Amino acid sequence: MDQSFPLIGSRFPEMKVTTTHGEMNLPADKAGRWFLLFSHPADYTPVCTTEFVAFQKRFAEFQALNCDLIGLSIDQVFSHIKWVDWIKDTLKVEIQFPIIADDMGLVAQKLGMIHPGKGSNTVRAVFIVDDKGVIRIMFYYPQELGRNMDELLRAVKGMQTSDAHGVAIPAGWPNNELIGDRVIIPPAKDVQTARKRQQEYDGYDWWFCHKKL
Repeated sequence: MDQSFPLIGSRFPEMKVTTTHGEMNLPADKAGRWFLLFSHPADYTPVCTTEFVAFQKRFAEFQALNCDLIGLSIDQVFSHIKWVDWIKDTLKVEIQFPIIADDMGLVAQKLGMIHPGKGSNTVRAVFIVDDKGVIRIMFYYPQELGRNMDELLRAVKGMQTSDAHGVAIPAGWPNNELIGDRVIIPPAKDVQTARKRQQEYDGYDWWFCHKKL
């Protein structure tokens, strides 16, 4: 099976999809908003169920960042609906975001979500797309490992902070071991700017300066 992997910085491929909330055109219908599209191997599976609950628990936090959640698997829409009903009835969690019914696998193939060694199920892929329809981050996880939703939430916050302030985001931000919740000043591009850096900002050296937002 041919695999197609989009690139970070490229526009999210245009597609019309069927979801539990009706038909949707991506990325056009999300113009002006960020969205996080994530695939899961299959409905009615335990790891995926824990992931959906975890995403829903953070739904309001993603919404506050102007970021919508969209799920996807190679299941028919009625399977998604029944599974969501099961989660609501059994676990008392109502899934508020749409789930793409990619029962033909066309979206998954286009986005490189199918691993040839894992049959027709999708891997746990994540695409974070900005408000202009550009892919900013991609994550791929094996079927065996559930995702950390706090990290995905941090990734959206980090990219939006970087865009808004023209800064870089350190490891573990906002709890970095060296500089805490501070952000990193981009590298100097000339000698004059480099010499001014430590006069203008805190830092360890001219190439490692940081500031408080």
